[in-house]
Amino acid sequence: MVDYRRPPRRPIRRGDWPSVGAVITAEGIWVRDGAAARAAHDFLYTHKGGRVSATLNILSVDLTTGTLVLSRNNPHPVIVVRPDGEVNLLDAPSQPVGIYPRTRPAITEVEMEPGLAVVVYTDGLALAGEGRGGPMDLPAVVGEMAAQGLDARQMADGLLARALALEANRPRDDISVLVLRVGPDTGDPIRRLYVQVGTGT
Repeated sequence: MVDYRRPPRRPIRRGDWPSVGAVITAEGIWVRDGAAARAAHDFLYTHKGGRVSATLNILSVDLTTGTLVLSRNNPHPVIVVRPDGEVNLLDAPSQPVGIYPRTRPAITEVEMEPGLAVVVYTDGLALAGEGRGGPMDLPAVVGEMAAQGLDARQMADGLLARALALEANRPRDDISVLVLRVGPDTGDPIRRLYVQVGTGT
């Protein structure tokens, strides 16, 4: 998940997403998450001379170790809800990529357990409704959704719906939400990924 920023005086041009390309290239050749994040930073910092920033989150599922690996270059925390309902914030100090030299990601490894929920998001969600009666208490909302037994898609849709309502359906910033829920082992060896993309009208 990449949230790409450029100073307002210089609008984003189509295709001008070097950090995304760096991450995709690095991940495509089986580079570890931390190295991929550092490569994205180095590429963006060199390519744009420290004038452009991007928040970057990488979430990997390691089926060999049975853990989730979360790499974060984002001042906003990752929300983790344990199976017992405890809500934790992965909020170690973290800087966006592209601005400062030698920027490194904050990396956390979390054991996968049935019922675990992880929510990663950009500042568009965190700041939704600011000055308009918000923003929402994200850890509390996520904890409540997890306690209701909502699946990943329902949680993501619910968070997005709340954010849009706070913004009167006219968000002032892009909003990205990634939700992962660990389900029970059903013995089904098939891995499934569902993606839905709108037209952006």
